[in-house]
Parts: sequence; structure tokens; C-alpha cells
Amino acid sequence: MSKSYAIGIDIGGTSLKCGVVNELGEILFSFIVSLKEARTEKEIIRLMVDAITQCTDQLKEPIVGIGIGFPGLIENDVIIGGGVNLPGFDQLPLGKILKDLTGHHVVIDNDANLMGLAELIYGAAKDSTDAVFLTIGTGIGGAIMINKGLYSGFKNRGGELGHTVIQQNGIACNCGGRGCLETYASVTALIKYYQSQNPAADENIDGKTIIDKYLAGENHAIKTMEHHFDYLAAGIVNFVNIFSPQKVIIGGGISEAGQFYIDELTHRVKTFAIPVAFAHTSIVAADLGNKAGLLGACANAFQKFKDLKYSTT
Repeated sequence: MSKSYAIGIDIGGTSLKCGVVNELGEILFSFIVSLKEARTEKEIIRLMVDAITQCTDQLKEPIVGIGIGFPGLIENDVIIGGGVNLPGFDQLPLGKILKDLTGHHVVIDNDANLMGLAELIYGAAKDSTDAVFLTIGTGIGGAIMINKGLYSGFKNRGGELGHTVIQQNGIACNCGGRGCLETYASVTALIKYYQSQNPAADENIDGKTIIDKYLAGENHAIKTMEHHFDYLAAGIVNFVNIFSPQKVIIGGGISEAGQFYIDELTHRVKTFAIPVAFAHTSIVAADLGNKAGLLGACANAFQKFKDLKYSTT
């Protein structure tokens, strides 16, 4: 077993997951801490420090460092903004704060980026060096990996794959733009389109139910899923033509629908992508599920700190 260990923290809107992972990608232990009672930025930071202390006390071994996945825009371990449902965390040097409080090296990146990195290092693309990751849910998050590392552009401001414009002057998006991939191919968009096609649809219908209806041959669901596949594939074609990745990894609950989902996307992308760009590309479902955030946070710590002297404080 690997003798290198890292602590990972995956921050969500209502809870954080914390755990210890070795460099082989094995989770030694993990636990969830509720954030629902934390009313301030300082209270959340204290819960993070307590979780880190719990990990080091239980591990009783040196760690390489701490990796954190956080929603929003992060630059040089500073939370620029965008932490959904979290108080504060605006222009906050969280990495320095946690290093000062714990004595450990800390690296922070966007949570979707780290999900993609986890799939590249430990999951569906572990035999690859270059990959694109998409998580299809309420919105569309993504990550670009080049030569086994994350790529997010200058000052970590890019990599917003869900906001690739696929329809000029199209549907208004929460980002302030129009026609973004997210507005046409997210699960939210899937549900809205189904309801527009079937006025009798339950207002609380979800993506899984639509897929079940699609597989059962319901006409409204078939039209809806064809619309979804067409638009999502259009976005993927752009990523293939630009990056020519070895793997395009599809995450989010919808990716667990079955192989038909991947097959439908593959057929469309192969048809419309530049053949030489797609020649070495496979579209695959994500492997790691809800473990990806924690594993990606630790993978990022190993990549940043594995050559440094272990932290033993």
C-alpha cells in the first residue's frame, strides 16, 4: 500500500465530505459534516479545521497536504466568489487561512474540475493523458485535463464548458449569456423541454422518469431525449474538435441511465466531429460517482505537494 496520504475536503451547499486517501486512490476513511447550522464564514472554516484535525488524529501518519474542492471561481487558493448557498467566501484567501490554522499545505480548486481530475487519475480515464469531463445535472460543469493536469486558462478563469455557446441569441442563461450548452442540455433543460412538449406532465417530474418513459417508447419522452442528445452532442463535438481528447467522460446521475445514453452521444459526435480529431476519442460514463470530489481533491494535493517534505504537524 502507498505510504503517501492526503486529506480531501469536498464542499457542498449543505455539507462537506472529508477523508483520507492514499496515492493509489484508496479512501481509508471519510465522513460527512453538516453545514446547515453554520451561519457564518468563520463557522464553516472552523468545521473544516475540526474535520482536518479529526483526520490527522485518526490517521496518525504524515500527510502530503490537503486538497479542497469548492464551488465557484478559485485563483491561487483564493475564493474569488460563487460559493452557492455559503455565507461569505468572497475574495477570501482560504488556502492561506487553513494553512495558518493547521500547519499543512493546502490547495483549492473548483469542485467540477476536481471531479474530472479524479476520473483522469483514478477512474474512467486513468489510462489517458488528455480528457474532457462533463457533469450533467441542474447545470453543466466541466473540466479540461491536458497531459494529466487540469487546464483552466489564465488565472484559472476558464474551463466553463457548460457555457459554450451553441445557439446564437438563444435561451437566456444564469451566467448572463445566451444560448449556452447548459440551457439546452442540462437535466433542468431536459425537464423544461419535456414539460413544453407534454402539457399534462407532472410539474415535479425528474430526469429519471423521463428516461424511463423514453425507454418505454412514450412519444413526448422520445422527442425530448432526441433533443437532449442532439444538443449535448453538439457541445461535445466542439470539445473534440478543439482538444481531441482521448476520453470524454460524462458524469452526473444521468450518465448512469445505461449504455444506450453513451451510445447515442457517440453516434452523433462521430457523425459531426472532424474525423481526425475524433479518431482516438472515446465517450465513456464516469466511474467514481459521489467519491469523485474527494478523490479529485486528494489527487490535486498529491500533484502539487508530493515532491515536498511531508507535513507532520
